[in-house]
Amino acid sequence: MKYLILIYSNPETRQVWDTLPVEQRSAGLNAYAKLTGDLAASGELIANAALAQPSAAKTVTVSQGEVVVSDGPFAEAKEYLAGIYLIECESEERAIEAAARVPEAEVMRIEVRPVIELSDFL
Repeated sequence: MKYLILIYSNPETRQVWDTLPVEQRSAGLNAYAKLTGDLAASGELIANAALAQPSAAKTVTVSQGEVVVSDGPFAEAKEYLAGIYLIECESEERAIEAAARVPEAEVMRIEVRPVIELSDFL
């Protein structure tokens, strides 16, 4: 089964990160490197990525055949998606175990969501 691990952040936690000493930021990045390495070594890692700040995002819609691009998203949400892991593992419990190793799990919520195939919609 495939699972998407969604890592959330918010402006306050980002500000805390920016003010941490280099040693603490290095420890956090090393925890990510260890998690990524372990998931790759076990064959469970499909993809992972850190995402740019929401201010760098573009929203794309199509209206009457025309592509409309706008800055954003600028929803009234304090949290935003900061990164992801896409893994394939034997159980939801294993996906939760991996999600619990994300350093932000101590201060932010980490979402684990099963990935479904398009054929599941039939």
